Amino acid sequence: MRTSIKRKIKVLVVDDSLLFRERISKGIAQDAAIEVVATASNPYEARDKIVEFKPDVMTLDVEMPRMNGIEFLRRLMPQYPIPVVVVSAVSHNVFDALNAGAVDFVTKPDLSTQKGFDFLINELIIKIKIASTAKVGHWKREYDASKDIGSINSRPSNKIIAIGASTGGTEAIFNLLKSFPRDIPGTVIVQHMPPVFTRMYAERLNNTCLMEVREAKHGDRVCPGTVLIAPGDYHMTIKKSGTGYIVECNKGEKVSGHCPSVDVLFNSVAQEAGKNAIGIILTGMGKDGAKGLLAMRQKGARTVGQDEKSCVVYGMPKVAFEMGAVEKQASLESIPQLVYSML
Repeated sequence: MRTSIKRKIKVLVVDDSLLFRERISKGIAQDAAIEVVATASNPYEARDKIVEFKPDVMTLDVEMPRMNGIEFLRRLMPQYPIPVVVVSAVSHNVFDALNAGAVDFVTKPDLSTQKGFDFLINELIIKIKIASTAKVGHWKREYDASKDIGSINSRPSNKIIAIGASTGGTEAIFNLLKSFPRDIPGTVIVQHMPPVFTRMYAERLNNTCLMEVREAKHGDRVCPGTVLIAPGDYHMTIKKSGTGYIVECNKGEKVSGHCPSVDVLFNSVAQEAGKNAIGIILTGMGKDGAKGLLAMRQKGARTVGQDEKSCVVYGMPKVAFEMGAVEKQASLESIPQLVYSML
């Protein structure tokens, strides 16, 4: 009886450092599901290797001579869309790369020790496997300004919006928030992201969206026109305070595989806000947030799930939809109008 053999994930490693290319290639190739089909030292060489080897995933350094990784992505994606995992130091450039079409990123830790390098390889293997399932054809979607949902300042101030996302979520959240008006109900967000990057991401959103966006701090009040993003490595919950809510940020073990966890946030919203809340689950691998969204719906909250077509990875929204946690499923482009109709 024949057994089917699953094809390995073909990976192209792009880095200007010969030593780093070799170490990454050897490290990720130790995983039985990954095959490094080629390496490249610069974007021009990488373009030729993409045409020749047709890799499933590319790892890409941001800082390279002749052409940096961000400019390469901007030129590459319209012609040869391929899931890309960026390998970078802590920098705002990561978000430029995600905006240009990268699926995810890993940060370079202290590579002077074997422990630091082992951490990088483990993270990279996980992200490569996730990226191999990602859809990259719709990342460039432009939103019609005529669909702006306008002002909602006549809506009750005790409403709260809770959003959860993972892989592909940085751009999905950006596209969602830029379609919301300045006086959006108080909004709390968990996006799976390491420490430091959550602050940088919040600053980036704050500079491009109408509302105030910042990384949450313990005790922050959830106010209309304000978006609070859970800090990396901290679970964020909400707590009733007078007629409104405050957030609490605490260290803790991973829940549903993550810290911060969408489930932790959504469960607290279900308990504290009930029918005054709207829950939105966006693109991401795994199932974090599905049970929490179900708890929200059972407490009377309105719930929305991103549809498969517009997701980079249809994981979290799929699990939530299949367990009955999603009241309405919609494309990313349609969610702002849908949320407005629910307020």
